[in-house]
Amino acid sequence: MPTIRTDDGVTLYYEEAGSGIPMVFVHEYAGDHRSWEAQMRFFARRYRCITFSARGYPPSEVPADPEKYSQDRATDDIASIITGLNLGQAHVVGLSMGGFAALHMGLRHAGLCRSLVAAGVGYGAAPGKTAQFQAETDAAIARIHSETMAVFGQTYARGPTRLVFEEKDPRGYAEFKAQLCEHSTEGSALTMNGVQRRRPNLFDLREGFSKMTVPTLIVAGDEDDPTLEASLYLKRTIMSSALLVMPKCGHTMNLEDPDAFNRAVLDFVTQVDGGSWRNRIPASLAGGIIAASDP
Repeated sequence: MPTIRTDDGVTLYYEEAGSGIPMVFVHEYAGDHRSWEAQMRFFARRYRCITFSARGYPPSEVPADPEKYSQDRATDDIASIITGLNLGQAHVVGLSMGGFAALHMGLRHAGLCRSLVAAGVGYGAAPGKTAQFQAETDAAIARIHSETMAVFGQTYARGPTRLVFEEKDPRGYAEFKAQLCEHSTEGSALTMNGVQRRRPNLFDLREGFSKMTVPTLIVAGDEDDPTLEASLYLKRTIMSSALLVMPKCGHTMNLEDPDAFNRAVLDFVTQVDGGSWRNRIPASLAGGIIAASDP
Protein backbone atom coordinates (compact mmCIF):
# COMPACT_ATOMS: atom_id res chain seq x y z
CA MET A 1 0.00 0.00 0.00
CA PRO A 2 1.63 3.29 -1.07
CA THR A 3 2.13 5.68 1.84
CA ILE A 4 4.01 8.84 2.78
CA ARG A 5 5.11 9.62 6.34
CA THR A 6 4.64 13.23 7.41
CA ASP A 7 7.14 15.25 9.42
CA ASP A 8 5.10 14.64 12.58
CA GLY A 9 5.01 10.88 12.01
CA VAL A 10 1.55 10.32 10.50
CA THR A 11 1.17 7.86 7.62
CA LEU A 12 -0.85 9.06 4.62
CA TYR A 13 -2.23 6.74 1.95
CA TYR A 14 -2.06 7.92 -1.66
CA GLU A 15 -2.75 6.72 -5.18
CA GLU A 16 -1.25 7.98 -8.42
CA ALA A 17 -1.74 7.62 -12.16
CA GLY A 18 -0.27 9.08 -15.32
CA SER A 19 2.94 10.94 -15.99
CA GLY A 20 4.11 14.46 -16.68
CA ILE A 21 3.61 17.65 -14.69
CA PRO A 22 2.30 16.70 -11.23
CA MET A 23 -1.20 17.46 -10.02
CA VAL A 24 -2.28 16.79 -6.42
CA PHE A 25 -5.96 16.50 -5.46
CA VAL A 26 -7.07 17.35 -1.90
CA HIS A 27 -10.50 16.15 -0.77
CA GLU A 28 -13.29 17.80 1.19
CA TYR A 29 -14.46 16.88 4.71
CA ALA A 30 -17.15 14.55 3.34
CA GLY A 31 -14.77 12.91 0.85
CA ASP A 32 -11.56 10.92 0.75
CA HIS A 33 -9.05 9.85 -1.89
CA ARG A 34 -11.87 8.19 -3.89
CA SER A 35 -13.66 11.52 -4.38
CA TRP A 36 -11.36 12.46 -7.24
CA GLU A 37 -11.81 9.39 -9.43
CA ALA A 38 -13.37 11.36 -12.30
CA GLN A 39 -10.45 13.80 -12.17
CA MET A 40 -7.80 11.08 -11.89
CA ARG A 41 -9.14 9.35 -15.00
CA PHE A 42 -9.34 12.59 -16.96
CA PHE A 43 -6.11 14.34 -15.99
CA ALA A 44 -3.91 11.22 -15.84
CA ARG A 45 -4.01 11.18 -19.63
CA ARG A 46 -1.58 14.12 -19.61
CA TYR A 47 -0.48 14.76 -15.99
CA ARG A 48 1.03 12.80 -13.10
CA CYS A 49 -1.96 12.74 -10.76
CA ILE A 50 -1.92 12.03 -7.03
CA THR A 51 -4.90 11.70 -4.71
CA PHE A 52 -4.57 10.98 -1.01
CA SER A 53 -6.67 10.51 2.09
CA ALA A 54 -6.14 13.12 4.78
CA ARG A 55 -5.08 12.10 8.27
CA GLY A 56 -8.13 10.74 10.07
CA TYR A 57 -9.42 9.10 6.87
CA PRO A 58 -8.53 5.40 6.45
CA PRO A 59 -6.54 3.89 4.88
CA SER A 60 -4.48 6.87 6.11
CA GLU A 61 -3.63 6.84 9.79
CA VAL A 62 -6.15 8.08 12.37
CA PRO A 63 -4.08 9.70 15.16
CA ALA A 64 -5.84 9.74 18.53
CA ASP A 65 -4.18 12.98 19.66
CA PRO A 66 -6.50 15.97 18.97
CA GLU A 67 -3.46 18.23 18.51
CA LYS A 68 -2.53 16.22 15.41
CA TYR A 69 -5.44 17.91 13.60
CA SER A 70 -5.33 21.56 12.50
CA GLN A 71 -5.34 23.79 9.44
CA ASP A 72 -1.55 23.94 9.53
CA ARG A 73 -1.30 20.15 9.75
CA ALA A 74 -3.67 19.75 6.80
CA THR A 75 -1.58 22.20 4.78
CA ASP A 76 1.72 20.61 5.75
CA ASP A 77 0.37 17.20 4.75
CA ILE A 78 0.03 18.42 1.15
CA ALA A 79 3.62 19.63 1.34
CA SER A 80 4.64 16.20 2.67
CA ILE A 81 3.02 14.51 -0.33
CA ILE A 82 4.77 16.85 -2.77
CA THR A 83 8.21 16.59 -1.16
CA GLY A 84 7.89 12.91 -0.27
CA LEU A 85 7.20 12.00 -3.89
CA ASN A 86 9.82 14.45 -5.20
CA LEU A 87 7.25 16.22 -7.32
CA GLY A 88 9.01 19.59 -7.38
CA GLN A 89 6.23 22.08 -8.05
CA ALA A 90 2.69 20.72 -8.42
CA HIS A 91 -0.73 21.97 -9.40
CA VAL A 92 -2.77 21.67 -6.18
CA VAL A 93 -6.51 21.15 -6.61
CA GLY A 94 -8.63 21.28 -3.46
CA LEU A 95 -12.34 21.17 -2.67
CA SER A 96 -13.85 22.74 0.47
CA MET A 97 -11.63 21.56 3.37
CA GLY A 98 -9.06 20.72 0.70
CA GLY A 99 -9.60 24.11 -0.91
CA PHE A 100 -8.83 25.87 2.36
CA ALA A 101 -5.62 23.81 2.61
CA ALA A 102 -4.75 24.67 -1.00
CA LEU A 103 -5.06 28.39 -0.23
CA HIS A 104 -2.83 27.98 2.81
CA MET A 105 -0.28 26.26 0.57
CA GLY A 106 -0.09 29.57 -1.31
CA LEU A 107 0.52 31.39 1.95
CA ARG A 108 2.99 28.97 3.54
CA HIS A 109 4.46 26.73 0.83
CA ALA A 110 4.22 28.79 -2.35
CA GLY A 111 7.49 27.37 -3.69
CA LEU A 112 5.90 23.92 -3.97
CA CYS A 113 2.95 25.13 -6.06
CA ARG A 114 2.67 25.62 -9.81
CA SER A 115 -0.93 26.71 -9.28
CA LEU A 116 -3.86 26.42 -6.88
CA VAL A 117 -7.50 25.52 -7.43
CA ALA A 118 -9.66 26.42 -4.43
CA ALA A 119 -13.18 25.12 -5.02
CA GLY A 120 -16.10 25.41 -2.64
CA VAL A 121 -14.31 27.46 0.01
CA GLY A 122 -15.90 29.82 2.51
CA TYR A 123 -18.00 27.88 5.00
CA GLY A 124 -18.18 29.91 8.20
CA ALA A 125 -16.02 32.69 6.77
CA ALA A 126 -18.64 35.26 5.81
CA PRO A 127 -18.90 38.23 8.21
CA GLY A 128 -21.22 37.43 11.09
CA LYS A 129 -21.27 33.68 10.43
CA THR A 130 -18.42 32.51 12.67
CA ALA A 131 -20.54 31.87 15.76
CA GLN A 132 -23.17 30.01 13.75
CA PHE A 133 -20.52 27.87 12.06
CA GLN A 134 -18.87 26.97 15.36
CA ALA A 135 -22.21 26.12 16.96
CA GLU A 136 -23.14 23.88 14.03
CA THR A 137 -19.77 22.13 14.08
CA ASP A 138 -20.08 21.57 17.85
CA ALA A 139 -23.48 19.97 17.31
CA ALA A 140 -22.10 17.84 14.48
CA ILE A 141 -19.19 16.62 16.60
CA ALA A 142 -21.58 15.56 19.37
CA ARG A 143 -23.74 13.65 16.89
CA ILE A 144 -20.74 11.94 15.30
CA HIS A 145 -19.69 10.65 18.72
CA SER A 146 -23.18 9.51 19.69
CA GLU A 147 -24.40 8.14 16.36
CA THR A 148 -21.17 7.06 14.53
CA MET A 149 -20.46 8.16 10.97
CA ALA A 150 -22.43 5.22 9.59
CA VAL A 151 -25.54 7.01 10.88
CA PHE A 152 -24.59 10.69 10.98
CA GLY A 153 -23.19 10.46 7.46
CA GLN A 154 -26.75 9.98 6.20
CA THR A 155 -27.64 13.41 7.64
CA TYR A 156 -24.42 15.17 6.63
CA ALA A 157 -24.81 13.97 3.04
CA ARG A 158 -28.14 15.84 2.80
CA GLY A 159 -26.82 19.26 3.69
CA PRO A 160 -28.61 22.13 1.90
CA THR A 161 -25.83 22.62 -0.65
CA ARG A 162 -25.79 18.92 -1.62
CA LEU A 163 -29.47 18.54 -2.51
CA VAL A 164 -28.88 19.63 -6.10
CA PHE A 165 -26.32 16.81 -6.46
CA GLU A 166 -28.94 14.28 -5.34
CA GLU A 167 -31.45 15.79 -7.75
CA LYS A 168 -29.24 15.81 -10.85
CA ASP A 169 -27.30 12.55 -10.32
CA PRO A 170 -28.97 10.11 -7.89
CA ARG A 171 -26.53 7.31 -8.73
CA GLY A 172 -23.44 9.46 -8.18
CA TYR A 173 -24.94 10.92 -5.02
CA ALA A 174 -25.65 7.44 -3.63
CA GLU A 175 -22.00 6.49 -4.12
CA PHE A 176 -20.86 9.70 -2.43
CA LYS A 177 -23.14 9.08 0.57
CA ALA A 178 -22.08 5.44 0.91
CA GLN A 179 -18.39 6.40 0.95
CA LEU A 180 -19.04 9.17 3.50
CA CYS A 181 -20.75 6.72 5.85
CA GLU A 182 -17.67 4.46 5.73
CA HIS A 183 -15.45 7.13 7.30
CA SER A 184 -13.84 6.71 10.69
CA THR A 185 -16.03 8.03 13.49
CA GLU A 186 -13.00 9.06 15.55
CA GLY A 187 -11.17 10.61 12.61
CA SER A 188 -14.25 12.50 11.45
CA ALA A 189 -14.90 13.99 14.88
CA LEU A 190 -11.26 14.98 15.38
CA THR A 191 -11.08 16.53 11.91
CA MET A 192 -14.31 18.47 12.41
CA ASN A 193 -12.96 19.94 15.63
CA GLY A 194 -9.28 20.44 14.81
CA VAL A 195 -9.37 21.41 11.14
CA GLN A 196 -12.87 22.72 10.46
CA ARG A 197 -13.92 24.45 13.67
CA ARG A 198 -10.55 25.96 14.59
CA ARG A 199 -9.33 27.11 11.19
CA PRO A 200 -8.59 30.83 10.79
CA ASN A 201 -11.22 32.95 9.08
CA LEU A 202 -10.39 33.71 5.45
CA PHE A 203 -11.31 37.37 5.94
CA ASP A 204 -8.64 37.65 8.63
CA LEU A 205 -5.96 36.58 6.14
CA ARG A 206 -6.39 39.52 3.75
CA GLU A 207 -2.82 40.77 4.12
CA GLY A 208 -1.34 37.40 3.19
CA PHE A 209 -3.74 36.83 0.30
CA SER A 210 -3.03 40.30 -1.09
CA LYS A 211 0.64 39.32 -1.43
CA MET A 212 0.06 35.89 -2.96
CA THR A 213 1.47 35.40 -6.45
CA VAL A 214 0.69 31.72 -7.13
CA PRO A 215 -1.78 31.44 -10.04
CA THR A 216 -5.12 30.65 -8.42
CA LEU A 217 -8.51 29.56 -9.73
CA ILE A 218 -11.43 30.01 -7.33
CA VAL A 219 -14.50 27.92 -8.17
CA ALA A 220 -17.95 28.22 -6.62
CA GLY A 221 -21.27 26.58 -7.30
CA ASP A 222 -24.05 29.14 -7.64
CA GLU A 223 -26.24 27.07 -5.29
CA ASP A 224 -23.46 26.76 -2.70
CA ASP A 225 -24.55 29.91 -0.87
CA PRO A 226 -22.04 29.81 2.04
CA THR A 227 -19.13 30.09 -0.41
CA LEU A 228 -20.29 32.87 -2.73
CA GLU A 229 -19.34 35.90 -0.64
CA ALA A 230 -15.97 34.39 0.31
CA SER A 231 -15.23 33.53 -3.32
CA LEU A 232 -15.81 37.13 -4.41
CA TYR A 233 -13.59 38.33 -1.56
CA LEU A 234 -10.79 35.96 -2.61
CA LYS A 235 -11.07 37.06 -6.25
CA ARG A 236 -10.81 40.71 -5.23
CA THR A 237 -7.91 40.11 -2.85
CA ILE A 238 -5.63 37.62 -4.63
CA MET A 239 -4.21 39.48 -7.61
CA SER A 240 -3.17 36.25 -9.33
CA SER A 241 -6.66 34.77 -9.19
CA ALA A 242 -9.72 34.25 -11.33
CA LEU A 243 -13.24 33.29 -10.30
CA LEU A 244 -15.50 30.73 -11.94
CA VAL A 245 -19.12 30.31 -10.80
CA MET A 246 -20.65 27.06 -12.02
CA PRO A 247 -24.40 27.33 -12.79
CA LYS A 248 -27.00 25.12 -11.08
CA CYS A 249 -24.26 23.56 -9.01
CA GLY A 250 -23.88 22.93 -5.30
CA HIS A 251 -20.93 22.11 -3.08
CA THR A 252 -19.69 18.83 -4.52
CA MET A 253 -18.93 20.31 -7.92
CA ASN A 254 -16.23 17.88 -9.06
CA LEU A 255 -18.77 15.06 -8.64
CA GLU A 256 -21.91 16.91 -9.71
CA ASP A 257 -20.51 18.31 -12.97
CA PRO A 258 -17.18 16.53 -13.55
CA ASP A 259 -16.93 17.38 -17.24
CA ALA A 260 -17.42 21.13 -16.74
CA PHE A 261 -15.14 21.13 -13.70
CA ASN A 262 -12.40 19.17 -15.48
CA ARG A 263 -12.49 21.36 -18.57
CA ALA A 264 -12.29 24.55 -16.51
CA VAL A 265 -9.33 23.27 -14.49
CA LEU A 266 -7.63 21.99 -17.65
CA ASP A 267 -7.97 25.40 -19.32
CA PHE A 268 -6.53 27.04 -16.21
CA VAL A 269 -3.50 24.78 -15.77
CA THR A 270 -2.82 24.90 -19.52
CA GLN A 271 -2.54 28.68 -19.33
CA VAL A 272 -0.30 28.41 -16.28
CA ASP A 273 1.99 25.85 -17.88
CA GLY A 274 2.10 27.92 -21.06
CA GLY A 275 3.22 31.00 -19.15
CA SER A 276 0.15 33.01 -20.14
CA TRP A 277 -1.54 33.35 -16.75
CA ARG A 278 -1.20 36.96 -15.63
CA ASN A 279 -1.98 38.96 -12.53
CA ARG A 280 -4.84 41.45 -12.32
CA ILE A 281 -4.18 44.71 -14.17
CA PRO A 282 -3.80 47.36 -11.42
CA ALA A 283 -5.60 50.02 -13.45
CA SER A 284 -8.70 47.80 -13.52
CA LEU A 285 -9.02 48.37 -9.78
CA ALA A 286 -8.84 52.16 -9.89
CA GLY A 287 -12.58 52.55 -9.26
CA GLY A 288 -13.56 54.17 -12.54
CA ILE A 289 -16.57 52.92 -14.50
CA ILE A 290 -16.06 54.38 -17.96
CA ALA A 291 -12.39 55.31 -18.22
CA ALA A 292 -9.32 53.58 -16.83
CA SER A 293 -6.67 55.60 -15.09
CA ASP A 294 -3.53 56.51 -17.01
CA PRO A 295 -0.76 53.88 -16.85
